[in-house]
Amino acid sequence: MGKIKIALIKEGKVPKDKRVALTPYQARQVMERFPEVDLVAQTSDIRCFTDQDYLNEGIHVVDTVDDCDILLGVKEVPIPNLIANKTYFFFSHTIKKQPYNQPLIREVISKKIRLIDYETLTDETGKRIIAFGRWAGIVGAYNGIWTFGKRYNLFDIRRASECFDLEDLKTEYEKVKLPAIKIALTGGGRVAKGAMEVLHGMNIRKVTPAAFIEEQFDYPVFTQLNTRDYHVRKDGGEFSRHEFYDNPELYDADFLKYAKVTDLLIAAAFWDPNSPVLFKREDILKNDFKINIVADITCDIEGSIPSTKKPSTIEDPVYDYNPSDNEVESAFTDEGNITVMAVDNLPCELPRDASESFGNELLNNVLPELLSDDSREVIKRATITAGGDLTPVYEYLRDYVNGELK
Repeated sequence: MGKIKIALIKEGKVPKDKRVALTPYQARQVMERFPEVDLVAQTSDIRCFTDQDYLNEGIHVVDTVDDCDILLGVKEVPIPNLIANKTYFFFSHTIKKQPYNQPLIREVISKKIRLIDYETLTDETGKRIIAFGRWAGIVGAYNGIWTFGKRYNLFDIRRASECFDLEDLKTEYEKVKLPAIKIALTGGGRVAKGAMEVLHGMNIRKVTPAAFIEEQFDYPVFTQLNTRDYHVRKDGGEFSRHEFYDNPELYDADFLKYAKVTDLLIAAAFWDPNSPVLFKREDILKNDFKINIVADITCDIEGSIPSTKKPSTIEDPVYDYNPSDNEVESAFTDEGNITVMAVDNLPCELPRDASESFGNELLNNVLPELLSDDSREVIKRATITAGGDLTPVYEYLRDYVNGELK
């Protein structure tokens, strides 16, 4: 039996993504740990590691990957680049029935591709085993602070994308001089924890949600808000975390009590479209609504935060939202606007660190399952399509694939 041939493919999506699924060193580790594998890297002038970096680790660099069995990418593969009858790993952004990727999943099925989505790789308890979330949190929080400094001309720090790596980024922290502002951070997962690394690194003190609302401070503070902190049961009953995630329609948002005292909102919580939104446009128009900067790491367009009208880019990271006219304007246009940071590929700003962390999880948590009998069904649970159709787990996408969504 011949070897299993795996390829690191060149990222083709625009805007460019410099991340890789495996660093050169990790690629060599794959070859050493799994003798049945032959791993190559498709030539690329985009990724944060050069072709020569891979060659230095003994990894062949190739022009085409047509002869490979398993193709590892990061972002969605452009439809013209898809190769029929292959196994692909990438973030497909289809499991929420995202309209813009409907053509992608239809083409994947048409070409009988086995699609395994990183976002759906979980253990037996449903916990994700591979993600870029921590890095989204780190860069998102940093960008939020950068935006605050820019809006009020308080300090000048480099963009995260201008830093070589996380250690280089940390050298900017001491330049941050904040007034006594209040920062609200939503979420409790990897993204929120990454954001807290930055806030703690900048010596911003954490306070309880109650103190955040009730007390005044003469130094900058932040509070971490979990779902129970800003949701209430419609019938007045007790909050249940499991019930909220299973039946979010039973709950209303109770976020406005925080919006009245918050200067900067860092949104790092997963949002289900069936869940209540944090606040509405009419709330922003009220005199007691205080938030003037939103760092929306989740970047759910027209989602839980009405000011997130579009994604921003690494090159142009912020824009203003004019709540009076419900329109997007140039950044820092008017003091009555909300300034929004909604970069949708935040880990790309620290691609070397993000790739190394992601690659370690791929190497230790995913490839052993892929290259064995998948006894824990990690690969099976994450396989969206196979053999020219949806797999049973993802049958709920049928109307999406058939174009029946209204």
